Amino acid sequence: MEIPVLKKSEVKTLLDTRYMKAFELVYEDGTRYYDASRRGREDLLAMKSPEELKQELPDAVSCVLIVRLPGEEPKLVLFYEYRYPLGQYVLSIPAGLVDHPEDLDGQDPLTAAMIREIREETGILVKDTDRIFPANPALYISPGFMDESTALFCAVVDLPDLSSLSQAGAEGSERFGGFETVDRARALELLRTGRDPYGRYYPLITNTALLYFVSDLWR
Repeated sequence: MEIPVLKKSEVKTLLDTRYMKAFELVYEDGTRYYDASRRGREDLLAMKSPEELKQELPDAVSCVLIVRLPGEEPKLVLFYEYRYPLGQYVLSIPAGLVDHPEDLDGQDPLTAAMIREIREETGILVKDTDRIFPANPALYISPGFMDESTALFCAVVDLPDLSSLSQAGAEGSERFGGFETVDRARALELLRTGRDPYGRYYPLITNTALLYFVSDLWR
């Protein structure tokens, strides 16, 4: 397949803020396209070679978080998070950017970031005896408009009960509205309806987590 050639000298910055930037990409055949990104101009994925892309660290991490309780079926941990562009709470999974210095300085920044996000957003401390592993090294969020990607992790944690669940670790503008812990039957119902118990739609990454859980790939 022929790869269109980007004129790197004609990447135009349209917006440059701390958390979001926008660019116009101009290709040699005259095609113009828009790219929303968290990255600076020189670090855009569109400016990297196919080989460089294979080695690129994802921007974020997301987790299929499963808890095992004594005498009960395994449960997928979901929670309600307020999403400002939607103006409402939606059913979500633990996730966050890979941008903390303490994560990036270590040998495994993705796992370190994921363990930190799980602790901050659910109160669960992943122990050495628990399992945490990458389910997918990188998933593009919406490559039709932005270049952001997330690594999809799975964590299987043994707990005595659910009393440790907490959203007190929320930082900055994060707002949470309680948990939904679902067994396989409840997860299948959420997949069939495409809506949370309040009738609201949920993000694609939540759908991915539900599918991963019910497919038993985590086992």
